[in-house]
Amino acid sequence: MTDRVFLDTNVLVYLYDADTPERQRKARGVLERDSVSFVISTQVLQEFYVTVTRKFAKSMAEEDVLIAMRRLRELPTVKVDVPMIFEAIELGRRFQLSFWDALIARAALAAGCSRLLTEDLQHQMRIGDLTVENPFLAL
Repeated sequence: MTDRVFLDTNVLVYLYDADTPERQRKARGVLERDSVSFVISTQVLQEFYVTVTRKFAKSMAEEDVLIAMRRLRELPTVKVDVPMIFEAIELGRRFQLSFWDALIARAALAAGCSRLLTEDLQHQMRIGDLTVENPFLAL
């Protein structure tokens, strides 16, 4: 059985961040795992684009960004809609999460993921059937 794993934006951004070589290596290792089906959301795609074009010390070339975005769109992608936004608000209140983190968690739950890979939430935190994992902890 294939494990469904949700990727937060930061894991994907580190793939392209040459200023953080150790995190870049870890992110590449994450994506090389077998028997894992990775999932993202429309929010992750949006955040990825903004981060790699505006927040790097040296922004990625637009053509490289488009190549990366085309690769990402091949992953199963949860579309954030209005009901999901309201569900994320409730999830955020229940687990004391920021709205954006709650929206990521809600998308992961909607996709049936068992794990959420992120450095933004507490490692091993449980949100319903979802377990948060920080793949960069051992740096």
